[in-house]
Amino acid sequence: MILAVLFANSVGNILVERFNGVPAEERLHWRSFLVKLGADNLKGVKNEELLVACHKSVYIVYTVLGDVSIFVVGKDEYDELALSEVIFVITSAVKDVCGKPPTERLFLDKYGRICLCLDEIVWTGLLENTEKDRIKRLIRLKPPTEF
Repeated sequence: MILAVLFANSVGNILVERFNGVPAEERLHWRSFLVKLGADNLKGVKNEELLVACHKSVYIVYTVLGDVSIFVVGKDEYDELALSEVIFVITSAVKDVCGKPPTERLFLDKYGRICLCLDEIVWTGLLENTEKDRIKRLIRLKPPTEF
């Protein structure tokens, strides 16, 4: 299961978060842990260079895209290899929506479309869609018969 997808800015403020199967009382711990992990390790990392962390049965894959840090947390069948595919689809979708690796301002300007993309990619803790064209069609907010 994909437990969490978080986007943070360069100073550690959470821009978008999606939790699946994580109790509300544990979410604050995850937010602070992931932001600290990014602050410790993402300095000087190139765009889309993947970093991996593991603790017990939980895997974390994270990267930087423009001014935004992206974290994906998974367990069970979503190990570091599966999560690298998830984060690749997410970064690709964000670049498509923004037109380039986003600054924080551009990311916030495109916030709605990014959230729609994220909902189409990860649904209830599972990787739902990976095809770029399908994701674009699904976020158009039109009934399926009008394509």
